[in-house]
This record gives sequence, structure tokens and C-alpha cells, in this order.
Amino acid sequence: MAQRSFKLVRKKKLSSKVVRELREKVIELILFLAAFSSVATTMAILYILITESILFFQQVPLIDFLTDTRWTPLFRDRHYGIISLLSGTLVTSGVALLVAIPAGTIAAIYLSEFASSRVREIIKPALELLAAIPTVVYGYFALLFVTPWLQTIFPKLPGFNMLSAGLVMGLMIIPFISSISEDAMRAVPVGLREGSYAMGATKLQTALKVVFPAAISGISSSYILGTSRAVGETMIVAVSAGLRPNLTWNPFEQAATITAYIVQVSLGDLPHGTLEYQTIFAAGLTLVLMTLMLNIIGHFLAKKYREIY
Repeated sequence: MAQRSFKLVRKKKLSSKVVRELREKVIELILFLAAFSSVATTMAILYILITESILFFQQVPLIDFLTDTRWTPLFRDRHYGIISLLSGTLVTSGVALLVAIPAGTIAAIYLSEFASSRVREIIKPALELLAAIPTVVYGYFALLFVTPWLQTIFPKLPGFNMLSAGLVMGLMIIPFISSISEDAMRAVPVGLREGSYAMGATKLQTALKVVFPAAISGISSSYILGTSRAVGETMIVAVSAGLRPNLTWNPFEQAATITAYIVQVSLGDLPHGTLEYQTIFAAGLTLVLMTLMLNIIGHFLAKKYREIY
């Protein structure tokens, strides 16, 4: 009787162990599928961009794509110089980053090192609320408010210009930079701050010379994310910067960006498979390569600062 009870208990333990292992395997499979789905989606996007771009470059030489200064694929006199769209993308992104990086970093330092918990609970949600506003609203805000305001300062400023688009994009990117940077600085061990205070450093010196370098990995990630967000922005530049490709580095002029052109063609009546339609895939591949380069630069910068500090 005792031997039979022992076998039943042992069988029950083995059964529960099998169920537990099976449950862990199922959870592991679900987690793997969740991780693999993002990789698979990225690979699928790259596959579509590359295959369509190959068809485009079979008809348009790569050297013309990179060096031609005109972009007129929808006109009779066709030119395929991506630099015309690239200049608009870089100028608007540059203006946005000149606004977002200093403002976002200062906001992150204040929220992490100086603000009380009550003030932080008020300011941080208000900042993050900026990221919830639809980008088309930002676009019309730039066109109908920021541009007329800038025209009072610069009377010759045209109605469509890259300056107002870049300024408003900068406002939109501030929450991305400030939120991630603040989280990175708050993750710095308290012992580093206390050691700095023990050496006689002020709170500002501690924030700038101890906390900021220690959190540079997360802060640089926020910069890269903000840059990628600026490069890939569509509606703000489409509404307020104009849709005319223009090779210029002057933010006071109008120009089209890569994303604005993609939207313009995607909403048109061009049939799939034509050379004009394939231009959006070549432009999209250019954007992906730009973002990839930014991420690589951010990785090496973070690695370098980790080695220094």
C-alpha cells in the first residue's frame, strides 16, 4: 500500500514537472516569435526596397542618381538626382535637431537632477503630450502660425520654407530626446552622485561632469532616435516645406524632402511597375541607408564614451 502511494506521488510530481517544462517551452516559443516578427518585418521591408530598387537602377545609372542635381522623374525632361531631395531632408532635419537636442537635453537634466518629484509629475507628462499630437496638426501649425510669425521677422520668407518646418519638427522631437535621456540619467547609480558631492562638486557640476557622461550611451540613443524621427518625418515637411525638389542648403527657401516625394507619388495615379513608380523605392532605400548609418555612428560613439568613462 505504501509502495503504491509512493508511485502515485512520484507520478504526480513527474506529471507536474512535464507540464511546467511544457509551459516554459510554450512561453519561450512565444517570446521567440515576438522577437523574430520584428526581424522578419525588417527583412521583408528591405527585400521589397532592394528588389524594386534593382529594377530602377537597371534603367537609371547609379552615378546619375547620386550626382545629378535635378529631380524631375514625373516630367518629360526626366532627371533622377536624389541629392535634390536629400538636401531638403538634411536641412529640415538639421534645423529640427538644432532645436530638439539642446532643449531636450536641458529638459532631461532638469527633470533628472533638479526638479522635485511633484514638478516632474507635471512637466514630464506635458512634454510627452507633444509626441501624441498628430503630425498633420504640426504641419498646419507650421504653415499657419510659425511661418506668418517668421515673416514678421524675415519679410521675404516664402509661404513654404524649410525653416518653419524644421522648427516645428524640433518641437515634436523634444519629448523623444528628453524622456529617453532622463531615464538614462536617472539610471545612473546614486553612489556616483554622492561621491561627486563628497569631493565638493556642486549639483550642476555633478550633473554635467558625472551623470551626463555616465549616461551617454542612453543619451546618444535618444539623439539617434530623434535624428531618425526627423529624417523620416512626412506630414510636417509635406504641408509646410513645399513639394518642389530644389537643390538648396538655405533653410529660408522651399524644398521637397524624400518622404514628401514618396507621399506625393504614392497618392498619385502612376501604375505599379513603371520607372516613375519605382523611384519611391530607390528614395526609400536611401532613407533606410541613412538611418542605418546613423545607428552605426551612434553605436560607435556610445562604445567610445563607455570606454572613456
